[in-house]
Parts: sequence; C-alpha cells; structure tokens
Amino acid sequence: MSDYIVSARKYRPQTFESVVGQQALTQTLQNAIRQNRLAHAYLFCGPRGVGKTTCARIFAKTINCLNPQNGHDACNECESCRAFNEQRSFNIHELDAASNNSVEDIKSILDQVRIPPQIGKYSVFIIDEVHMLSTAAFNALLKTLEEPPSYAIFILATTEKHKVLPTILSRCQVYDFNRITVPDTIAYLQSVAANEGISVTEDALNVVAQKADGGMRDALSIFDQLVAFCGTTITYEQTIAVLNVLNSDYYFQLVDAALRHDVTASLLLFNDVLSHGFDASHFVTGLAQHLRDVLVSKDPQTLPLLETSDSIRQRYAEQAAHCAPVWLFQALDILNTCDINYRTARNKRLTVELALVKLCQLGVQVVVPGSPSKPSAPSKPSSPSSPISFSSPSTPSAPSSPSMPKMPKISLGLGVKKEQPAQPSRAPEAPKQEENRPFTDDQLRGAWVGLAASHADELRLKQLMETYTPSLISDTSAQIKMPNPWQMKELQKAMPSLLKQLRATLHNDLLDIQVIQEEFNQEQMAFTAEEKYALMAEQNPALAQMKELLDLQID
Repeated sequence: MSDYIVSARKYRPQTFESVVGQQALTQTLQNAIRQNRLAHAYLFCGPRGVGKTTCARIFAKTINCLNPQNGHDACNECESCRAFNEQRSFNIHELDAASNNSVEDIKSILDQVRIPPQIGKYSVFIIDEVHMLSTAAFNALLKTLEEPPSYAIFILATTEKHKVLPTILSRCQVYDFNRITVPDTIAYLQSVAANEGISVTEDALNVVAQKADGGMRDALSIFDQLVAFCGTTITYEQTIAVLNVLNSDYYFQLVDAALRHDVTASLLLFNDVLSHGFDASHFVTGLAQHLRDVLVSKDPQTLPLLETSDSIRQRYAEQAAHCAPVWLFQALDILNTCDINYRTARNKRLTVELALVKLCQLGVQVVVPGSPSKPSAPSKPSSPSSPISFSSPSTPSAPSSPSMPKMPKISLGLGVKKEQPAQPSRAPEAPKQEENRPFTDDQLRGAWVGLAASHADELRLKQLMETYTPSLISDTSAQIKMPNPWQMKELQKAMPSLLKQLRATLHNDLLDIQVIQEEFNQEQMAFTAEEKYALMAEQNPALAQMKELLDLQID
C-alpha cells in the first residue's frame, strides 16, 4: 500500500499555535488551561474546515498531559500524549452525531461517563455535528451535560448553531470560530508548498483561497488536486483550468471597455467567455463581485474588505483610479437588475448583452438630430467619414473627478452637417399653434385600441380599455358606458393621462371623454364577490341558509 497521506491530514495542527486564523479562541483556551478554569461543557461552532474538531482534540490532549509545557502545551512524551498520538487513548471519546443521533447512542455515552479516566485527569467526550441529534437524544443529554462528574468534559462541535436546542446552549461555553481569511490561507499554503518542495505562484494560491471560501480543509484538498495535475510547478493558468474558474483578466478588460464606451469589445469578450463553456449567470455575478472589489479599492478605509493577494490588490487599485464612484454605483445596479431578471428571462444571452450595452452607455448623452437641445459652445467639425461625432458636454457642471474622463456626447445621425456661418441674433418667434384636426369615430376607436396596447405593463387598465371603448356623440365629445361603478372609478382615475395622449395622437385639444354608468341587469352581470353571492343566493336559497348556519364570510 502507498504511504501517501492527504495534506488535510498530514498538516493537521497538533498545537494551539499551529491553528490558523483562530488566535483569540486558542489564546482563551490556553489561558483556561493555565489558570485551571475549565468548564464542564463547550460548544465549538463555525463554518466547515476552520478547526473546530482539531481544537477539541488539542484541548483534550493538553488537559490530560502529565507534564504540560508552559502550563498550556502538551509535552508529546508522557504516556497520555503518546496514547493520544497513537490513537489508543481511553480518555478521549468521539461520536459522530451525523450517523449516531438516536437516544441509544447518547445512552451509551452516558454509560461511559460513569467510568473515571485511567491515565490523566479527564474523560473528554467530543460530539461532532451535534445539531444532527434528535430532540429525544438532546433531552437525554441534558441532565448529564448540566451536572457531569468532576472528571468529565463535553465538547460539542457544529456548523449550524441555530439548530442546537437553547437548553443545550445555556449549559455550554460557546466559542464561535471565524472563517479563515484569504491572506492567512495563502500564507499557510505557501508553508505547505515549501515543505513539499512545490513551486506555486501567489496568484494561483489566491484562486485556491477564494475557491475554499474560508475553509482550510477545502484549501488543502484543492492544493492536492493541483499537485496531482501540475506536478512540482503550479501556475495561475493551470489553476484556473483545473478549477474551471473564469480568468479575472476578462473582468478587468470588460470594465476598461465599458469606460471607453466600446460596445463591440464588450460583446466580443462576453462571447469568448461563453465559448469557453462558462455559464452566463456566473459571469454576471463574477463581474458584479469584481466591480464591488473595485469600489472598495477606492478608499483606504474600505481596502481591508478586499480579500486577495498583494499583486491583485495593486491591479484593483489601478483600475479604481479610472472609475468614478457614481459610475460604479450605476454599474452595480445594472448588473444586480440583470441578475434578478436572468432567472425568468427566455433569451438569457440577450439579457446579459443588454446589461453590457447599458454599462458601455453610462455617462453618454445621446442627441437625436432634429430634437430640441440647449445651446452649446461651438466645437470642431467632425470628420465627414464618421457618422458618430464626439465632443465635450455642453451643459456646464461641477468639475468632475480627475480619475473619470469627460463623458462624450454622441450625435446619432446619418451624416454630419457642415458648420454654418454665424447668423445675427434675433428675437425668438412664438411657436405656431397647430390647428385642431377633425376625426371620425373609427379613428377615435383605433387610437384608443393602440393606447390600450401601450399599457401592457398595467394589465388591469389594459383589460378595461379593451373591454370598453368610447363612442363619438359629437365632433369632439365621446362617452364610455360602464355598468360597474368600481371599474368606472378606476378608469376615471386614469382618464386625464389617457386624454392627454389621445389628444396628441388625434391632433385635437378639444377632445373630451365622459365615463357614465350604464344601467345593467344584475342577473346577467356580476362583478364583485358580493354581487356574485347575491346572484347565486337568489337562484339557490339554500346557499344563504348554509352561509348563516356555518357563519361564513364572503371573501
């Protein structure tokens, strides 16, 4: 058999000092051992792979050491320490509650509690994944957990503290373990790589630490996977290929293209991402995370929120210098909206591409030829060969951030007009008032139907407009007859806005529409719940008797 041991087991900490990222907790445990202030029950909780069970074993080994060093370190030479290292100690009992969660399993532990330790001072019971115990098993543990023998210590470990009964929590000292930070993970992996004689770049270890998400066990497992693929030399390119991680260069290039308002480059970059087999939704969330990292890189106070290596942090700082905070806020809002709409979109690729186009258009003023615009300062004529001309914004504003280039104004036209010679100023002429045009009943109905179609986002109003259409009663007056008063109120509330749009469509400011109530037969038409019940009760009197007998309410 091979003597190979995975790194997660080979480099498992054996002392409190070698535990990574939990200095406050390990110092507290060491002080408790030194001062002989040991509790009878502990609860270690936190994410996976951060050292909960490891600290429990180190703690159990140390308190049973016959010759402790410095008052809080195991000597690794006495019989108790050797028995622990050789996994033959009878003072330390471990139970996996994920597979042993019944009352009988807990009763077997309670039977062992009665037996005092043969070597050492304490019998330590480590229950891993304690939240998996059944309620009956928790109840069986309560009494012993509150008043165990003087030599018994319980250490409970869990990743889901909220699932542990409050009665259990109240009987334990609770230690919350932290996620291991990216710098701490990188530093530990560098020491492991040095011991193994493996050359690995810091950028590659940064990807491993990000992928591990705060768990050292996951980081060491990923490191072993890379060694199996790359051998003794691990590069950044090999790391992202093995882990199927999108190269961060895509995000940097896309932000640069968006700042240049280069829609073509952005769409081509996104197409390249898809061609490499990456999911579009992961690309959107990754780009949003990238912009968040750029945002926190702009302020030294928020820079600690950026968990990455020094080389990557410098690259973020360089790009942050070219991004205005307002631009970043708007870009993050666009990507957040895209992420929300992506799940329900039928054409998912188009949804992402529209978001990228919006990113590229941030800060760009679009001027359509023939539309009124404010007077602007004269600018140099554009080249006749280019249909799009760029010039500085004409509207005076506060000086912009030096890190953000001036936003161009894009004139959308088929050609560029030549500069005209300056004309003498003249008094502005009053706009000519357009004459009211006559219209027919068919034209009114057609305009009404078209207006109804434009209110697709207001489904209720659209249905009312499609059900009830106006009828012309004079040259400029029309009326809508509606039998239901509640529907009348809803349409009358929207009528001022509808009239304004109809007058513009028909080019007649004298148009007026009245909504009147039409007398209706209740037997033929019922709208509200009360009306429907009254109609049904009239046809079937037994329904009213059942309502009174059961004391029912109309909903």
